[in-house]
Amino acid sequence: MLDKRKFYINGEWVDPIVANDLEVLNPATEKPVAVISMGTAADIDRAVAAAKKAFVSYSRTSVEQRLALMEKLLSIYKRRYDEMAQTITLELGAPATMSREQQADVGVGHLQGFIDALKRLHMREVLPNGDVMLREPIGVCGLITPWNWPINQIALKVVPALATGSTCVLKPSEFTPLNALLYAEMVHEAGFPAGTFNLVNGDGRNVGAALSRHKDVDMMSFTGSTRAGIAVSKDAADTVKRVTLELGGKSPNIVFEDADLEERVTASVLECFNNSGQSCDAPTRLLVQKSVYDKVVEIATRIGREVKVGNPAEEGSHIGPLVSDIQFSRVQALIEAGIAEGARLLVGGAGKPQGFKQGYFVKPTIFADVNNTMRIAREEVFGPVLAIMPFETEEEAIEIANDTSYGLAAYVQSGDPKRAERVAARLRAGMVHINGGPHRYGSPFGGYKQSGNGREGGMFGLEDFLEVKTVHRPDAA
Repeated sequence: MLDKRKFYINGEWVDPIVANDLEVLNPATEKPVAVISMGTAADIDRAVAAAKKAFVSYSRTSVEQRLALMEKLLSIYKRRYDEMAQTITLELGAPATMSREQQADVGVGHLQGFIDALKRLHMREVLPNGDVMLREPIGVCGLITPWNWPINQIALKVVPALATGSTCVLKPSEFTPLNALLYAEMVHEAGFPAGTFNLVNGDGRNVGAALSRHKDVDMMSFTGSTRAGIAVSKDAADTVKRVTLELGGKSPNIVFEDADLEERVTASVLECFNNSGQSCDAPTRLLVQKSVYDKVVEIATRIGREVKVGNPAEEGSHIGPLVSDIQFSRVQALIEAGIAEGARLLVGGAGKPQGFKQGYFVKPTIFADVNNTMRIAREEVFGPVLAIMPFETEEEAIEIANDTSYGLAAYVQSGDPKRAERVAARLRAGMVHINGGPHRYGSPFGGYKQSGNGREGGMFGLEDFLEVKTVHRPDAA
């Protein structure tokens, strides 16, 4: 078993102030694969103090100096790429192929996206009225990241913080801490100055809250559940620090009768089940025009039955387990709620797939005849569960799609490009995917309503970590 009980603070691997071990489990076997330490507020104090001290000099580094460090980090990450993919498979249960092609790839793509954006960023601009606008690093940043796309969120927070000249303290999810510790090794090897990046493991109630409340933390960037995001915001309020949030989602996926049904429904089902459904922007509500409803149900049923569940250590297109027993229980409860509330079960259902006694595996599940009053239509399941519901008109589709407290992503499938863009413009979501259009590195990622505040990635992601200063000169010419 791996011994990963040290924290990374002020450029060194240090012991926690108080010993408090936690075993990291492989979700496919339910057996421990590593042991980490759970930190305390005192560990956060030590990390924040290091970040505050480092900020004094690091904030004065040039863009060119920081670009050189980021280029070095990119080179190291590429060299250790397979190690990162294997680590994520071990602790998250992402299948080997998916982990290599998607989970680990984001560490390259986002970092390159930030490098490209930083090269375009102007830290000093002269406004049309002659005043000077300066962009400056915000200060010490507290970063809290989730378990479902772990290195994705670490890269989307750590990289822009360091790129802009800020310093940071990272608290990764205690369910998937090993990839974060590996990333810390890469940051260290790249030569970022001591104290610019710090890592303390722990839970949200203790370590996360201590970070959010800390008087010397200037900004909090959080990704996770809406419930936890509200707690971070409340904890941060007393010190009036900036808070950016990337939270939950219940993304609508509107299928019009003129769409290529075989292609788009197949892709939609597979996208919903990707990462075992553990994606905040997954297209979990399939809204289907009534004229093609039966056909779509038939396609979705066929594709859903073809989706395999398998050992994440093996290559292939199968899906793996959920991350933990807690997540398994939540998903099972919502599947049972869907059945109890009268949704028509097409594929899957409660319980584990046949042949799986160990591991947090669930059956890929599809419900039809769902309406927006049901729990499976309103709550974020965060598992491989798809809810299909009918609509008649374009207006009704938009109304159903927007009838949610979330607003992260939305999807539109149509053979009419004008209609697709017309509908996209009316959807209350931060991102809209038309006919399979992918999210590209460097584009802003984030949502409306209770899906969060702020945007991550590229230029928009850098701006979240910057303050704006106006210099009024006596001579504005």
